Amino acid sequence: MTTRSVVVKIGTTSVTEAGGGVDYAVLVNIAVDVVNLRSQGWKVVVVTSGAITAGWAEVGKGRPRPTDAVTLQAVSAVGQPLLMQAWRNAFGELGVAVGQVLLAPLDFSHRGQYLHARGTLAALEHLGVVPIVNENDAVADEEIRYGDNDRLAALVANLIGASHLVLLTDTEGLLTADPRLDPTATLIEEVTAFDAELLDVAGATRSGVGSGGMASKLAAARMATWSGVTTVIAPARAHESLRQALSGTPGFGTTFHPRSGRLSARKAWIAFAVSSRGTLRINQGALQALERLGRSLLRVGVVAHEGPFIEGDAVDIVGPDGAIIAKGLVRVNAESFDEGDDVAVHRDDLVLLRRA
Repeated sequence: MTTRSVVVKIGTTSVTEAGGGVDYAVLVNIAVDVVNLRSQGWKVVVVTSGAITAGWAEVGKGRPRPTDAVTLQAVSAVGQPLLMQAWRNAFGELGVAVGQVLLAPLDFSHRGQYLHARGTLAALEHLGVVPIVNENDAVADEEIRYGDNDRLAALVANLIGASHLVLLTDTEGLLTADPRLDPTATLIEEVTAFDAELLDVAGATRSGVGSGGMASKLAAARMATWSGVTTVIAPARAHESLRQALSGTPGFGTTFHPRSGRLSARKAWIAFAVSSRGTLRINQGALQALERLGRSLLRVGVVAHEGPFIEGDAVDIVGPDGAIIAKGLVRVNAESFDEGDDVAVHRDDLVLLRRA
């Protein structure tokens, strides 16, 4: 029997109360769901947000929340142990141990670190411990731009080869419009493809806490479905929210079906886990060779390059119309681009994104 595994991510507005403190009742409900799923054979990894909000509730003394990265990082260092203690207590009531896993961008951009993180999560599972993952935002300034851990959750789903990703939030799911502006907004129950119209319905968060919003959840869902992961955006405070999301309860949340042509784990890692260090602009002939013939990208097809990339770095590949059509690991350095290997990006290291 194929192992079922799920990454469940809970957003800041769901794990914290209006005053910023941890909403323990929500954590207990999630813990009950997770333990029940584990008893049915599921492997579960929890990705949690809320450290910054919880930390500011502790030290802010009613002052406006800061916006500069350095202070936010310091505040997260205060909130992280408060958040983890709450999760420990919630699972502890059910006799289950938890383990904290703090991940930084390096853990996803460096292949060795990527595999090491995968091994750590697998070891925790073997020990019967529920991994509680958060961004190592006390030291990694890129975290503030990750979208309230939505992208992190999608990366973790790819990392462990999960079958499902559930993004629990403070809305019913993806709606046709912002219900605060349009009372006729209705739930979109299923999504099979990403298009401009779908992206238009995703608005930014208005909660004042967290750094996500529906746009970051759509980005995470896109990443996950390209990795073959079924993704659900669902309300965190609903009864048995995780069970309902995974069982496909009609009218509960928005389900994003995985892409038919699943990327391999390595190509998904290239496409979504590695930050681009530059850009290669290609001509029409190279575009056709990549998209129609599945060829490697040759230096002769590159009309311009930007960025300080070196051999092995990820680069965006841009077509004649200026749109990003692919991403890959480059085989030449920017400084000596015209003198390098004839193959700029080998097809084994290249991922087409035109229909992403």
